[in-house]
Amino acid sequence: MNELVRPLHGRWIAGVCLALSRRFGMSVSTVRALTIVAMVLLGLPLWAYVILWIVIPSER
Repeated sequence: MNELVRPLHGRWIAGVCLALSRRFGMSVSTVRALTIVAMVLLGLPLWAYVILWIVIPSER
């Protein structure tokens, strides 16, 4: 597994989904789709994404 950092290139909003996909070896499209489904259907609040945005360090 790779370290958990938000990459500078290839991110859409904050790079949280891209960081998670690289960390766990999944497709970034899959992670983005799962995030949207979780937010819409499961009620995952947007603030959880924002917390991950703050907690996961940016790539240098």
